[in-house]
Amino acid sequence: MKKLLFLLYTLFASASLQAQEFDQWFCDKTLRVDYIFSGNATQQMVSLDELSLIDGWAGRRVNLDKIPVRGNGEIKIIDPASGKTLYRNSFSSLFQEWLVTGEAKSLNKSFEATFLIPMPRAKADIEITLLDNEGHLQTTMRHTITPDDALIRKRDSKAAPHHEYLMKNGSTKECIDIAIVAEGYTTEEMDIFLRDARTACDELFRYEPFSQYRKRFNVVAVMTESEMSGVSVPQEGEWRSTAINSNFMTFYSPRYLTTNSVHLIHDRLTGIEYEHLIILANTDTYGGGGIYNSYTLTTAHHKQFKPVVVHEFGHSFGALGDEYFYDEPDHTADTYKLDYEPWEQNITTLVDFKSKWADMIKPNTEIPTPPTEKRQKDYTVGVYEGGGYITKGMYRPAVVCRMRDNEATQFCPVCQRAIGRIIEYNTEQE
Repeated sequence: MKKLLFLLYTLFASASLQAQEFDQWFCDKTLRVDYIFSGNATQQMVSLDELSLIDGWAGRRVNLDKIPVRGNGEIKIIDPASGKTLYRNSFSSLFQEWLVTGEAKSLNKSFEATFLIPMPRAKADIEITLLDNEGHLQTTMRHTITPDDALIRKRDSKAAPHHEYLMKNGSTKECIDIAIVAEGYTTEEMDIFLRDARTACDELFRYEPFSQYRKRFNVVAVMTESEMSGVSVPQEGEWRSTAINSNFMTFYSPRYLTTNSVHLIHDRLTGIEYEHLIILANTDTYGGGGIYNSYTLTTAHHKQFKPVVVHEFGHSFGALGDEYFYDEPDHTADTYKLDYEPWEQNITTLVDFKSKWADMIKPNTEIPTPPTEKRQKDYTVGVYEGGGYITKGMYRPAVVCRMRDNEATQFCPVCQRAIGRIIEYNTEQE
């Protein structure tokens, strides 16, 4: 009994200290920072577009100055007087994916990016940094904000779009808040969207470790209406006016479904308490996309909807890499090189395997690990060649995994651990 009381006291004291640290530096408000990322394969630039203030803060209040994985970029809030990092978060972006395409070698393009950060109580610096896949600096920008800046737009938090909670386990201070957003659903189709959103929510929390951490999440379905039904499918000559302007054929890949109207997404969600986004597209064309700490966007009416929405959320929330690979090069062929260790926790080049899942394999495990004949049931942790779109020289943790196969019934143990760490990072003080 004494041990239990001591544990409860320790947890309470830790939570109290976390709250004090957050309240010392930040208001219970959100500063929305809109940027434009632009350039080409050899030169990049970040430009500030607009600052907005929104009532309430739905993000984490723990581990404020830590990040769980490197990602391809980082945003920081810095106290200019002491140089102390008050808040930081890592991310990836569609812009940085585009930089390794052939098009980026001969063309300048711009991409929107939006970050939600806690509003500082006093003058502070914001520093945003873009990194390549190897972790090398691409570009950085630092700017100063003051809370009384007249040009920080005040957004009306009371004008929230129609929404319905699918799961409510606590306040935004306690839980991770996911918004499931309608794309390509007209007013008359919102019953269909709510059915699809429930399906996505139920499917996600059927998988471990989301299932065991279910009580740490809130999920809200947001009924953002579109003028036209369906989404844009350029390969079929179809362009539609929709809530967030999504389209297939990103980087000319027929199944890559994204949007560059990132500022518009957040405009449409003003008044909703959210940290992570799952956007459901009203189409049966196969495809989707997931970008770490940006959004998941996937088709809702293809027969593979359920496994794909979970897979893409593994990217956008879990910071996981793709474990599948191609015998023939495609548009992703230049995403990774083999002379450095990728930051995603579920793929490795063996350059720094100790930083990945070396502690999870049994002694004397052969590397590369030969797969068993029972492929569809083999979640045994090893070092299997092929992953990150690359057949040779890149390795994955298991023969089968939700990050590789639509037929997989679970995340492999390495992916489960990686996702669990992200959940704990957002909800527990390290």
